[in-house]
This record gives sequence, C-alpha cells and structure tokens, in this order.
Amino acid sequence: MKLPQLDSETIDRMIEMAWEDRTPFEAIEHQFGLSEPQVIALMRREMQPSSFRMWCQRVSGRKTKHLERRSFEAGRFKSQNQKG
Repeated sequence: MKLPQLDSETIDRMIEMAWEDRTPFEAIEHQFGLSEPQVIALMRREMQPSSFRMWCQRVSGRKTKHLERRSFEAGRFKSQNQKG
C-alpha cells in the first residue's frame, strides 16, 4: 500500500491517535488524509511485530474506533475545570 511521505513528528502523532481508544479512524483521516487501511499499514510498518499484533487485538471490533458504530451522541466528557 502506498503511503505518503510523512515526517517523524506526524507519524508519532498518528500512532498516538491510533492507540487512543476514543479517537476514531475518521478523525485520523480528517486530520492527516489517511484511510483506515493506510493507518493499519503505517502501524504495521512503524511498530515492532508484537506491538502491532497487540494493537490489532486492541482495536479489533472496538466501537469507539468507528464513528458510525459509536453509541453515544455527546462525544467526550469535558470537565468544568478544563480551559477552552
């Protein structure tokens, strides 16, 4: 699979977002332009095999990684102490 040229900072941020439970693949695609199969290919390329397998098991079937499968409407909780 053809992946665009990305700097190391962008790759690190994408991997971080892919590991987060509540960050859907659609958010990664919106921000970086990579589809779910491209994110998977990037994770496979950048991670050690054992870490990639662990990540696959973690996101496999996880509803929060796909917007259309999410069951909540409001999104993330925001504390009243949080700025912005």
